[in-house]
Amino acid sequence: MIEFKDISFEYEDGTGIISDLNLNIKDGEVLLLCGESGCGKSTLLRMINGLIPNYYNGNLKGEVLVDGLNTAETDLYLLAQHVASVFQNPKTQFYNVDSTEEMVFSLENRGISREEMKIRLENTVKKLRMDNLVGRNLFKMSGGEKQKVACACADTSDADIIVLDEPSSNLDLHTIRELADIIRVWKEEGKTVVIAEHRLYYVLPIADRVLYLKDGKVLMECTPDELVSLGKKKLESMGLRNSDIMNLSVNSSKVEENDKITLANYHYTYPGRLQESLNVEEISITRNAIIGVVGDNGAGKSTFARAICGLERHASGSIELDGEIYARRKRLKKTFMVMQDVGHQLFTDEVHEEMVLSLEKQDDDSENKISMVLEELNLSDKYERHPQSLSGGEKQRVAIGSAIVSDRDIIVFDEPTSGLDHRHMKAVASLIRDLKAKGKTVFIVTHDPELITECCDELIYMQDGKVLEYGRLTQDMYDRWLYRTNTLKVKKRVDDDQITALKRLWQLAEKEHARLIVSIITAVIGVMGNIIPYIAAARIIEMLLGGITDINGYIKWCFIGFAGFVVKTLFYGIGLGLSHKSAFNTLADIRKA
Repeated sequence: MIEFKDISFEYEDGTGIISDLNLNIKDGEVLLLCGESGCGKSTLLRMINGLIPNYYNGNLKGEVLVDGLNTAETDLYLLAQHVASVFQNPKTQFYNVDSTEEMVFSLENRGISREEMKIRLENTVKKLRMDNLVGRNLFKMSGGEKQKVACACADTSDADIIVLDEPSSNLDLHTIRELADIIRVWKEEGKTVVIAEHRLYYVLPIADRVLYLKDGKVLMECTPDELVSLGKKKLESMGLRNSDIMNLSVNSSKVEENDKITLANYHYTYPGRLQESLNVEEISITRNAIIGVVGDNGAGKSTFARAICGLERHASGSIELDGEIYARRKRLKKTFMVMQDVGHQLFTDEVHEEMVLSLEKQDDDSENKISMVLEELNLSDKYERHPQSLSGGEKQRVAIGSAIVSDRDIIVFDEPTSGLDHRHMKAVASLIRDLKAKGKTVFIVTHDPELITECCDELIYMQDGKVLEYGRLTQDMYDRWLYRTNTLKVKKRVDDDQITALKRLWQLAEKEHARLIVSIITAVIGVMGNIIPYIAAARIIEMLLGGITDINGYIKWCFIGFAGFVVKTLFYGIGLGLSHKSAFNTLADIRKA
């Protein structure tokens, strides 16, 4: 049972105001918190897990009771036995490199016995179907895999209450479906689950109750069906995302087909891997268009985006534009990229300074330009705020603003709407369309169906580092992408961080196992045959030193030595030929994969 009694809260900087909140969350209930960015969803979750007031300081009035414990008076390590958390960015809650160690980390801190930890770990892995994520390096996992590990950490803790803050913001549609399955498991177990989320479509079928927040107050309390019955236009006016992504209409505009940009020979292999992570031979996209780049987590989209911008130093590839070919160094000055983790590209102490830093050159109109961009992104009141003190959605908008004022010819966005509500998603789409109107070519790496239907003209669909389909975005093409994603099966994969190089090669050469075994046997016979001439020579020398004059004995050992040479040449040659043939076929299969 979670109880909010006359709760009011305000952060030290005067933001995040919650006013006179009274709320009861029943045991075993799945509660969805929705509303525009900054409405107070994350603040409520932080009160439940004790981060307010134990980590985030501010003026708190009233009581929050979790299983009878006052969160303001209870140490976090005690509260963690009742409440487990899954954050928007799972990297912020990891303390280990190995995934298995991370899953049992909280249990170790609580002094749980090894036997109990082993039982809990095995139950979690089986229940959440995570066998392929055990014993893995967290730094080599995709975003979706990291989020599943974060869910596993919450599950092993055996807490009765689990809070999730925008858990789907960086996930592809297939992984979101897996996340929904995990939440269903928790619901069946009778756990209390509280989710703050913008993407409604996957949570609504699971939730028991919905709270709509605005400006720190609960304006609506209803069932999922009642929320859906409000209709698309009403939900959009409330700043909420679509409740059904399967029936969105594509709004792509007509694009002039005259000028083309050719992307050619993009190849990249991550260190320690055999299979190429990026393999794009040649595609031609329309200049001055908005191109969506889609695919599942780990498909190579972000690698492709970095390679286009010249940020992936060891990746090959070129852009042909206006008859000129731009290699990596030239592309650095021609392109601008907004990264998925925007914290990596926010360097200054103020939002305004961040905009100034991105200007190609300053002139009399620079300040007016910056002010207009900040106003369009609803950041005017954050003019002097430190970028790192902003919410995730606000940081994203600052980075987008930097891209807009940079005035480069090609702008690449990597997940620009992750963590954004409907209103801010529409604002980002509008700004991207404005970039197109100014003659820019825009690439958008995204998992967001609403953004794609809102502003994309063309679509590039990637899988396993390759482009499976590209062209003008039509309703059929959009539907094909959704169908492929929703029918995707978990692939058998080779975990580079989990096995030796020799074992990895053996797995990749699965079709050539019989040929390889024969080559090894014949090579061994050849090596053994190579020993025979030395034995024969030693025997002949021994006979000479012993004064033996039997000519037949010398002939016999000469024949044996020659026979050994023939065996060595024949069998070793066959073994070498078979192994080379296996290597050639395996390499061809890897390139086709």
